[in-house]
Amino acid sequence: MPPVPYGWYAVLRSAELRPGRVVNLHYFGRALIAFRGADGQPAVRDAHCPHYGAHLGVGGKVVDGTVECPFHGWRFGTDGKCVEAPFALRTPKVSIGGFPVREHSGLVFVYAGPGEPTWEVPEIPEAAARDFAEPIDDTCRARIHVQEMRENIVDESHFHFIHGQSEPPVQDLRPDGPFAEVRGRIGRRVLGRDINNSFDAFMYGPGVMVVRSHGPVLSVTAVALTTPVDDRTSEMRMLYYLRKPARLPFLVPLLKLVFRAEALGEVREEVRIWDHKIHQPRPVLLPHEKGIRALRRWYAQFYPSEVPAEQLRDLTSRSEVETRVGTGSD
Repeated sequence: MPPVPYGWYAVLRSAELRPGRVVNLHYFGRALIAFRGADGQPAVRDAHCPHYGAHLGVGGKVVDGTVECPFHGWRFGTDGKCVEAPFALRTPKVSIGGFPVREHSGLVFVYAGPGEPTWEVPEIPEAAARDFAEPIDDTCRARIHVQEMRENIVDESHFHFIHGQSEPPVQDLRPDGPFAEVRGRIGRRVLGRDINNSFDAFMYGPGVMVVRSHGPVLSVTAVALTTPVDDRTSEMRMLYYLRKPARLPFLVPLLKLVFRAEALGEVREEVRIWDHKIHQPRPVLLPHEKGIRALRRWYAQFYPSEVPAEQLRDLTSRSEVETRVGTGSD
């Protein structure tokens, strides 16, 4: 699979990009920097100066809303264009590459793909809602493609073995262009109590998913941000927004403690599995395991059109073995 599906990816939380600071990043197999212009708007650009190759994030600084190279003082604006080159008779007409950028919901998003984006990630209201606590922020990296990170949400059977659900959940994936929604329920025991929550996952392209799970004991919104690091590694950053108990807001630290103990260990178990699994283009799926196939059909739209047709068929088709398992024939 191409390592970078086309779409929006969150590469920073807004609070991590303070005015006047240059932040080093590495995603999509590229060394990158992020900084804010004079108007406070974020920019994400390639990290190396076209003059002589210095890394703008190592010793570089923000000057009047531009990033200044630490080696020879060349300056570049948020649009990537060189605006100053000391001792040059004319400012060189060169630029550093970059991405379209959006900022909302406390996140900085970049669009990886050709041309200008034709769709946007909607705002996430829980990021600013007063009835939700500050999020639990958890980041991990694994040797896996971002598509398979997303497939996790529709892998019905793993909810039993990893997340303690008694039976695989019944899910319904509803595609809508670059968006998709998965609805279901999740039931398990937490600290001796049965939890039976609604489960609604909203997917916004290949890199952003918002999962809302509501119930009488605990309601949480999980923002799953999956981003390619290079052609072998992907990052998953999870922001868990716990709803504050209406009459007992002082219980939030305890709820966070319980949530960390229950949920984050399960995520680490998944990461260990991801680090050693291989991609199965034609998995052997059981009759109830419909989600992976449905998600692969939807996800294929984010790959370049020149991907060979037989490769896309491998991503979405059923195997002969699966058909035999599903029908019960020999």
